Amino acid sequence: MNPPRNRPRMAGLTYVEVLITTVLMVVALVPAIEALRPGIQGSGIHTSETALHYHLSAGLEDVLAAPFDSLDTEAQALGDPTAVSPLFSDTAGSADRRLVFLSRYDADNADGDNDQFTGTDEGLIWVRVEVETTSHALQTLVGMYD
Repeated sequence: MNPPRNRPRMAGLTYVEVLITTVLMVVALVPAIEALRPGIQGSGIHTSETALHYHLSAGLEDVLAAPFDSLDTEAQALGDPTAVSPLFSDTAGSADRRLVFLSRYDADNADGDNDQFTGTDEGLIWVRVEVETTSHALQTLVGMYD
């Protein structure tokens, strides 16, 4: 007996078609996944920067919570706006050590030298908190009547 010649062809994909499709999908996905890499790395950087900001904010809030008289006494004892306050700074060797700088502030510039740290006014303290070995810092002025 002879097989029928009008037999319909079977529908579906051949092995070669599936293999070609898989290769094309892999080739197209590699650049797409590589394009996501900077976003993933950026989220890690953003997380660490945010943590440093909150660490600084907490340090500044700790200093601002101190009585004005103790800030003024420490600023006068330091006598230099570039001197680190041992009373308010974190201990040496701690991770992300916060350094605190205090100085009386010359708001009215009565001495005429345009230096905010000479001719200091009573009742106004400049406070700077920074993370050691980084460029992250916050600063503010504290008034006696704040």
